Amino acid sequence: MCSSTGSAKPTVLIENDRVRVTEWRFKQRGDNTGWHRHSYDYIVVPLFTGTLEIDLGDGERMEAAMQNGIPYFRETGVEHDVINANTFKCAFVEIELLEARS
Repeated sequence: MCSSTGSAKPTVLIENDRVRVTEWRFKQRGDNTGWHRHSYDYIVVPLFTGTLEIDLGDGERMEAAMQNGIPYFRETGVEHDVINANTFKCAFVEIELLEARS
């Protein structure tokens, strides 16, 4: 994933030939990942219940409801900036699938 700098803090927890697992922490409302494009299919596991705002570019934004521990999947090519829309700290774990298993 290539990225512009955001204010959220990424911590890579696992990285090998097949997966990259990154924890994203948002300290306050408005913290963001920075604009980026996903180069791999990925799964997100929210560590909170609340809302993220997704900047899709060209002024288009959407809200995404998150439920603690309920994962969702996205395919390669997604471009966005993810923003904390909550009044509290939040985090999620992102699992990028770097290589298909044979």
